Amino acid sequence: MMSVRYLKWVSIAFISLNLAACSSLFEKEDGPDRFPPNVANIPDAVPKYEPIRPQNQKSYKVLGKRYYPLKTAAGYRERGIASWYGKKFHGNPTATGERYDMYKMTAAHKTLPLPSYVEVTNLNNGRKIVVRVNDRGPFHRGRIIDLSYSAAAKLGIIGNGTGQVEVRTVGAGYTASTSRNATQVAESTLKPAGPAKLYLQVGTFNTSSRAEQFKNNLADKIQDEVLVMPFAKPEGRLYRVRVGPLTTVEYGDDLATRLMDLGFNDTHIVVE
Repeated sequence: MMSVRYLKWVSIAFISLNLAACSSLFEKEDGPDRFPPNVANIPDAVPKYEPIRPQNQKSYKVLGKRYYPLKTAAGYRERGIASWYGKKFHGNPTATGERYDMYKMTAAHKTLPLPSYVEVTNLNNGRKIVVRVNDRGPFHRGRIIDLSYSAAAKLGIIGNGTGQVEVRTVGAGYTASTSRNATQVAESTLKPAGPAKLYLQVGTFNTSSRAEQFKNNLADKIQDEVLVMPFAKPEGRLYRVRVGPLTTVEYGDDLATRLMDLGFNDTHIVVE
């Protein structure tokens, strides 16, 4: 069954208007048409040069949080949780003003320039696809990309509603041999990209002492394992406090909700 969905917005300028007009921010049911087409016959998006649309580069606010679109898609690479949206949004305007087509290879992202092209890899089965990012979202905590029905089906995440993925930008001239439609490759030839683990990140600190103090405070309130994981950056070392590894995305969502009730509001699921 598909995970909780949020409505799409015509453009960033009209987000507030559309939120006020909708009866609910949450969609409890979604899915494909009764007789969906064979996604194996739907080709991946082909990266090409497209000018960034200035109207989609302005900061915007959704559900009390402000987002700042990236100036360039170059070098973007991230692991996290992908979700998907289907017939409830089919035909609705996307952030670029185009109509959402659940049978095209498209996606929504909170901060990538619009339009952009990304390669999405399912970390559990090794399938790869290329999609065109033309919408904003997902605004569910812990999700990094929202895929069209066809894109999610080709990755093999329709049944679960979510999947552990790696997303990286690709440009015109993309010719990687792995760009073949994964659904046309025998399952026996597919190899996972590596053992992916789920964590709930709860805080990031500049010093190990502050991270350890935060960790101990959190560990006193929950039974799950709490870790301090150092991370080296050019500007210095950071210390990330995480809970996990987690067994499922659903458990991570539930844990995030429980931690919010305890005052830990800045949480999100990460994949490594």
